[in-house]
Amino acid sequence: MATTQYKPEYVERTKEMCANGATNAELAKEFGVSTWTIRHWASQFPEFQAAMVANKPIADARVVRSLYERANGYSYEAVKIFCGKDGTVTKVPYTEHVPPDVTAAIFWLKNRQSQDWRDKQDLELSGGVSLADAIAEARKRASKSK
Repeated sequence: MATTQYKPEYVERTKEMCANGATNAELAKEFGVSTWTIRHWASQFPEFQAAMVANKPIADARVVRSLYERANGYSYEAVKIFCGKDGTVTKVPYTEHVPPDVTAAIFWLKNRQSQDWRDKQDLELSGGVSLADAIAEARKRASKSK
């Protein structure tokens, strides 16, 4: 049974992997078991489930922050390395700027302010249309065209 394959040392590796965005399928591959076994271990071993549950949000938070930065643009420090003809190496620090990404901004707004930014529009119709009336009208038109 899958329970016998479980080892308590899997908890630390699971914490590390989940904090870095691992899925259940990736955990299963790491431990040489099926995804069903991962789910089973989570239900049988509270410390294993806690390692998964507590650490997956860490990776999610990183993605949220990255999407936010991508939507707004950001800058970071970088270094250009030049090599002269005489073999001298020159390192020149500079600030790299990544401009805002429109797609990331739209995605962010559609999810965070969906009432204002969604593509779907709600239309309200007034008046009524009876199916029976529509059929009767269609019959009248059909009989006139004969």
